[in-house]
Amino acid sequence: MPGDAATLVRMTRAEYLAAERASSEKHILWDGVVYAMAGASLAHNAIVANVVIALGTRLDPRACRPYPSDLRVRIPGTERYVYPDATVVCGRAQLEDDHQDVLLNPTVVIEVLSAGTEAFDRGEKFAAYRTITSMQSFVLISQDRHRVEIYTRGPEGVWSFREHREGDVTLTLGSDRTVAVPVDALYAGVDVTATG
Repeated sequence: MPGDAATLVRMTRAEYLAAERASSEKHILWDGVVYAMAGASLAHNAIVANVVIALGTRLDPRACRPYPSDLRVRIPGTERYVYPDATVVCGRAQLEDDHQDVLLNPTVVIEVLSAGTEAFDRGEKFAAYRTITSMQSFVLISQDRHRVEIYTRGPEGVWSFREHREGDVTLTLGSDRTVAVPVDALYAGVDVTATG
């Protein structure tokens, strides 16, 4: 089950998308069940903002572009739609339909960990993300200490792991792309001692 979100109802993909597009709140669809997304903490939101700003100022927008958490991602071949905390798309964004609010081809998926969703983000959600063939990196950012974990898909489809801590500067966007983002920039203005 996705984190500690409250279960709402069962829906088809079409019912979910129609309801979600009319809603002022965000929900995920996971195997036909709709879950309300809980609000995020101040630290969580500050880190997400820092991620989007840091990547937006370092990436060439003609090649790769970061997006914040309002862009849904569909897990291929499933009844699953999620809202990553941030995504990066390199190349042309592929969208599910004319509404242009469901991304099919993220290059990088970024999740900021919280106590209620960490197990889901690391486990079942990461397993689902790995089925997206365009995805080259999965980034987990702790909100209670300076730690960024990056899983990168290699040329043979094998995932490798690297941990970055305070003072580190390189984040991997795929086996052939890196961008220099100081880990400290992701935590600018965030008191990690207040979130633990």
